[in-house]
Amino acid sequence: MSRSPRGGVEAVCLDHPAHQQNMSRLDLEELAEIELQRDEEEAATLGAVRRPSVAPPAGQDPALSMNHPFYDVARHGILQVAGEDRFGRRIVTFSCCRMPPSHELNHRRLLEYLKYTLDQYVESDYTIVYFHYGLNSRNKPSLRWLQTTYKEFDRKYKKNLKALYVVHPTNFIKVLWNVFKPLISHKFGKKVTYFNHLSELREHLQCDQLAIPPEVLQYDEKLRNLHKGRPLPPAKTPPPRPPLPTQQFGVSLQYLKDKNQGELIPPVLKFTVTYLKEKGLHTEGLFRRSANVQTVHEIQRLYNQGKPVNFDDYGDVHIPAVILKTFLRELPQPLLTFKAYEQILGITSVESSLRVTYCRQILQSLPEHNYAVLNYLMGFLHEVSRESIFNKMNSSNLACVFGLNLIWPSQGASSLSALVPLNLFTELLIEYHGKVFSAPDARGELGAGSVGGREQGSPSSRGISTPAAPPSTAPPSTAPPSIAPPSPGTGLETPLVLAISR
Repeated sequence: MSRSPRGGVEAVCLDHPAHQQNMSRLDLEELAEIELQRDEEEAATLGAVRRPSVAPPAGQDPALSMNHPFYDVARHGILQVAGEDRFGRRIVTFSCCRMPPSHELNHRRLLEYLKYTLDQYVESDYTIVYFHYGLNSRNKPSLRWLQTTYKEFDRKYKKNLKALYVVHPTNFIKVLWNVFKPLISHKFGKKVTYFNHLSELREHLQCDQLAIPPEVLQYDEKLRNLHKGRPLPPAKTPPPRPPLPTQQFGVSLQYLKDKNQGELIPPVLKFTVTYLKEKGLHTEGLFRRSANVQTVHEIQRLYNQGKPVNFDDYGDVHIPAVILKTFLRELPQPLLTFKAYEQILGITSVESSLRVTYCRQILQSLPEHNYAVLNYLMGFLHEVSRESIFNKMNSSNLACVFGLNLIWPSQGASSLSALVPLNLFTELLIEYHGKVFSAPDARGELGAGSVGGREQGSPSSRGISTPAAPPSTAPPSTAPPSIAPPSPGTGLETPLVLAISR
């Protein structure tokens, strides 16, 4: 299998089948969203940002009749039928860069158009070439739509499909593959081939027959120049420079503290949390939805220039939620620090009754500033989880969203198998916030004196008894657990905790 320029489809690995089983749909959706954002950022770095086409798309008949039964979809030139491969099989191309923003395209109609087009060729052998470049947060279909589409393409369509060529794959493709893996037969999987460059595709097809969009050709040239070490065209963004005094994104917590009169909680975090507490706690799917990348960049620019941001002007409560996640993800070092990464991965090997104590011990090694910010954030997410009857975001769902935004390795990206312990750790911080960050000195002794207070919304305050920790004067590393996570059947377990406990 080919490797893509940044690790591509092989960069995210699955170490054990058991980890795949513990991966939830929310895990994969969040990882897919993050990978897609990275794709866009890297495309922007290469100067290959997709722009709407003015001229008719390459290969589209300019005289396409408006009487075409699917003119509303066909006019975009997403799907093309052109040429034959070396075995004489008809070639169908799908170009993501031709897909307009989702609000301008009826995806149900797109599915019907795909079937309408393929129906003309499926009685004979055929090949599909999928040009991945150009898929972004604005035009991507939902994962649910993709799964529905795959299910609707029954044996009639799959039987005579002899090859599916994926050009310019990224980690997003790998995530999709794991979403579809339960549905995809081994036989069909063998038909898929990945090509990082058009030169590899040319070994199988006569590319001059294909209607390859100019954007794809330009992107491929930039990748080849990068691979060969040739200088890229001049960047359209200014070179790196010292951060502005008002910079909010991409700078350290210490920098923000120094520039904000010693305030521990960064302004962006405080403003977004305050806004979401007032107007977002009952919003279904809070933190699950994406936002327009250009809008996010605009708000980042305003914050970085020290200008006011009024989220009411944008009319979408999901925008401040995305800004909060973006702030965390762009910290030079994750909030939980690189040092804690390996320790956090070890939580699945800790006995269930000792995991909350294990979390507290890890947090005690955090810098004081990181600890204060994490406490503030987890307290807010605990409030969000208490409103899950409205927002559908319990501590398990929130952990799936925030795990990758709180911690990542110093080198490379987190593997899919790492999501299980990362999200379990995050879930415990949210679910047991009052115990993990208990007053008066959560960073001191772990005895009963430090866990006496009970926050509203904790398991105890909801009328469910939780075992109290016995008095102890032992040092933190040997103290008994502050609270033993309940055994199965007590009603306290969230889905992720139950899955790991088994």
